[in-house]
Amino acid sequence: MSNIAAQRIKREFKEVIKSEEVARCAIRVELINDNYTELKGEIDGPPDTPYEGGKFVLEIKVPETYPFNPPKVRFMTKIWHPNISSVTGAICLDILKDQWAAAMTLRTVLLSLQALLAAAEPDDPQDAVVAKQFKENSEMFLMTARHWTNVYAGGPNVNPDCDDKIRRLQDMGVDDHQARVALSSYNWDLERATEQLFS
Repeated sequence: MSNIAAQRIKREFKEVIKSEEVARCAIRVELINDNYTELKGEIDGPPDTPYEGGKFVLEIKVPETYPFNPPKVRFMTKIWHPNISSVTGAICLDILKDQWAAAMTLRTVLLSLQALLAAAEPDDPQDAVVAKQFKENSEMFLMTARHWTNVYAGGPNVNPDCDDKIRRLQDMGVDDHQARVALSSYNWDLERATEQLFS
């Protein structure tokens, strides 16, 4: 890693650790190895969103060319959100692509991702299925996002109806995540999800 990148990321790492958001436990960052190229970030789901109460882990890879190029960030925690792939955790956010500026920092990135959880951009989706649900059936979207937050991010909202439908598919030999994806994609319609899984 170049000296510029290493020095810069060390400084930013300290900035995050000392920030008021860390004091409130809203964002966290830790080193994966000692050379500052791989970090593990964590953001709390913002209040008054379906992600509230969840903790979302991020993989942050810092390129040699940092800060002139953005870090590569993806969600390690599975999440149901129009701008984040429910499969790979890839994120559609302009500052991680063409709107990056060298003045931005790790703290900016973590806070921007937290803001994205509070204000999705369904017209610029990373996950078309989630975006469609978000736009066409907001109640279903909120229920599904809360369910995923509960299951994958330790959120507080248990949904017995969702759990029951997943169990019914598991009884047919479907793995629980596969069952959850199929049901989520078909608005929790057990019949359509079953058809899709077994067609």
